[in-house]
Amino acid sequence: MNHGENNITVVDEEGNEQLCEVLFTFDSEEFGKSYVLYYPVGAEEDDEDEIEIHASAFMPTEDNADGELMPVESDEEWDMIEEMLNTFLDEQEEGE
Repeated sequence: MNHGENNITVVDEEGNEQLCEVLFTFDSEEFGKSYVLYYPVGAEEDDEDEIEIHASAFMPTEDNADGELMPVESDEEWDMIEEMLNTFLDEQEEGE
């Protein structure tokens, strides 16, 4: 998993572009896709709310290394993503 100042621009359902910061990405051999977890830039400055973390699948293409973001559709994928997120957050807490 790579960390760093990775930002992606996500277009919401209303067509508004939102700059998001990538939390982490990972590949799933089981589903044959890559996944990205991200949250809106600036969300971490607002401590009152739990940061809403979003997840999308993506398939890198030759033209676009970031690939096209795709919605996560199956419960199996969501379960796996939640597991990965929980593991990631546990590791973050241990590292502090």
